[in-house]
Amino acid sequence: EIESAVVDQIRALLRTPDIMVRTWRSARQTSDITEAEVREALERFEPMWEELFPAEQARIVHLLVESVDVGLEGIDIRLRTEGLATLVADLRGASVEMRRAA
Repeated sequence: EIESAVVDQIRALLRTPDIMVRTWRSARQTSDITEAEVREALERFEPMWEELFPAEQARIVHLLVESVDVGLEGIDIRLRTEGLATLVADLRGASVEMRRAA
C-alpha cells in the first residue's frame, strides 16, 4: 500500500507548477532546455508510466525519491531535484528519438 501511495504522489507532484519550475531550474544548469520543454516532458510522463516495465518504474522511483517517512499523520516524500532533471533529460531524449524514427 505504501509503495502504491508513493507512486501516486510522485505522479501527482510531477504535474504541479512548483515541481516543473524547480525541475527546469535544476535542468538548465547542465543543458539549454527551456521551461516549455520541461513541462512537455513531465506531461508525457503520466501516460507513459503504465507502459514501462516494473524494473524501469523502480529505477525512476529510486531516481526521484530521496526519502519516504511514514507516520501517523501520513506519508512525507522528499524528491531529488537532480533526479527530476535527469528524468526530463531522458524523456527529452526519447522524444527526439521518436521524432527521428517517424
